Amino acid sequence: METVFQKTALLSDAQFHYCPGCTHGVIHRLVAESIEELGLADRTIAVAPVGCALYCYDYFELDIIVAAHGRAPAVATGAKRAEPGKILFTYQGDGDLASIGCSEINYAAIRGEKITTIFVNNAIYGMTGGQMSPTTLPGQKATTAPYGRDVETAGWPIRVCEMLATHEGSYYLERVALDTTANIRKAKSAIKKAFQYQAENKGFNLVEVLSTCPTNWGLSPSESMSFVREQMIPYFQLGTFKDKGAKGHV
Repeated sequence: METVFQKTALLSDAQFHYCPGCTHGVIHRLVAESIEELGLADRTIAVAPVGCALYCYDYFELDIIVAAHGRAPAVATGAKRAEPGKILFTYQGDGDLASIGCSEINYAAIRGEKITTIFVNNAIYGMTGGQMSPTTLPGQKATTAPYGRDVETAGWPIRVCEMLATHEGSYYLERVALDTTANIRKAKSAIKKAFQYQAENKGFNLVEVLSTCPTNWGLSPSESMSFVREQMIPYFQLGTFKDKGAKGHV
């Protein structure tokens, strides 16, 4: 019988610890498939941060470095400069990347470090109990914002792709979502492109993935998909914010 679908060899057989309806597992598969299909597995190193994403070292069959909170881009920069022939990627959530790690991700882009970042944006601190994060939406409830985010006191959510697009060192920036099969396919294409650009020694690349957190949102898995579609996407608009490799790019 012909095999038409199988698990990528770059994912281990360990059972995911993620909550039901969390889309971290989907992102793991898209990342692993992209690396495998591009033939980069033997020279790829991942950098894991603090938070739900930390445990990706149990799931990727890759060399993985665990960084201090927010410091994954700095660690990846050091590893890439020491071993420029390697493929380096960071796998970070919004609490890690857009809060304590905001300086690190900005300066990686400013310097045009030849690394790839997979940015998982679920608009809340996941592992530590559902506190408000830099990307929590206006009015969205969190344990530290029980009445909803008040932009008058907490400010507005950070749009990371738009922010990084202002830096000349950014090469490719795209925001995707996982709420539909069509969007999952687009997310796979974006992630694969980011790794391809790094393999070609091209600039700083980041793919932002709008993801779910049913437990801390207090929603069911299906309701969480609707939240992404109806609440997150209108604020964090999908699309390509910079692609220096695209035809016609100025």
